[in-house]
Amino acid sequence: MTDPILRRGWTTGACATASARAAFTVLHGANCPDPVEVALPSGTRVAFALALDEHGEGFGRAGVVKDAGDDPDVTHGALVIATVRLAPAGSGVSFRAGEGVGMVTRPGLPLPPGEPAINPVPRAMIGVAIAEAAAELGVAPDAEVEIAIPGGALLAERTLNGRLGIVGGLSVLGTTGIVVPYSCAAWIDTIHRGIDVARALKLGHVAGATGNASEVAVRELYGLDEPALIDMGDFVGGMLKYLRRHPVDRITVAGGVAKMTKLAQGLLDLHSKRGEVDRAFLAERSREAGGGGALAEAVLGCNTAAEAFGMAQAEGVDLGGVVAGGALRTAATCLGRSDGLDVVLFDRNGRLVARAG
Repeated sequence: MTDPILRRGWTTGACATASARAAFTVLHGANCPDPVEVALPSGTRVAFALALDEHGEGFGRAGVVKDAGDDPDVTHGALVIATVRLAPAGSGVSFRAGEGVGMVTRPGLPLPPGEPAINPVPRAMIGVAIAEAAAELGVAPDAEVEIAIPGGALLAERTLNGRLGIVGGLSVLGTTGIVVPYSCAAWIDTIHRGIDVARALKLGHVAGATGNASEVAVRELYGLDEPALIDMGDFVGGMLKYLRRHPVDRITVAGGVAKMTKLAQGLLDLHSKRGEVDRAFLAERSREAGGGGALAEAVLGCNTAAEAFGMAQAEGVDLGGVVAGGALRTAATCLGRSDGLDVVLFDRNGRLVARAG
């Protein structure tokens, strides 16, 4: 029996971008095209049907209903609304959290405390969309953008936002604009097929990455071609076990500091449902790297792995090196060998933190 093809969907960031472009157009008294077209980070252009389109004194408002495809996303079917108001000349685009969108209250996240939980890539997408609309309308691209997701505060209770210090609602997320349905079997099969292609092309080096940022970074680090990149996501075990049976000369495991910390802990499925970053483990690794008791206590109470690594770096403690070594040992045990294997850790901006092997 043939497996059904899972339908991809759109991130909240992509929906917010379409809503913001439409709202900006309405704000300036123009008729907004429906559907409204925006660019994804890849450059691909996609169109969204509007569920809301209105204007009033000093504002334009538009909304898009999120379609997450076949992914069991808590925000599937949510209305993502942008309200756009005029901003002072030369001020650019600023952001506000409306109903159902959270605020950042703790350090260690991609945005500082006090900022609306509208992540950097969606902010950049919205900025591009508004700049395009402004050029078409012959107006300045200055705007205050408020994103709202009615009912978002209730939906956020089904996410990890509260634990991360994002209060009052959801985060507006997305690095590609596209939601890929979460299917273990389908994803692992894709990993296997990627390895098969690399072997067929007689590639001597493949790299599995946990996400888009680490994939871009490891590709640049080693100058790899597209077929050498394996989108392993959280399934590092699924990739390494297949490579044990279908070997490649050189293998790199790449990921952010949190995912690679989990690998160092011994986890081979890095999804949040399978296990969390163990702060006690990180605190002990900071001691192993030469840090003192004060640093270990601070790491033990940190909000995120990124924050812990930042604390260690500030004190000149190579926490990354120790974690990379631990991740390498876990990976080598699963792979059945250590020769030709390395692990690389990157921060959120794709900067190399550490490597081992």
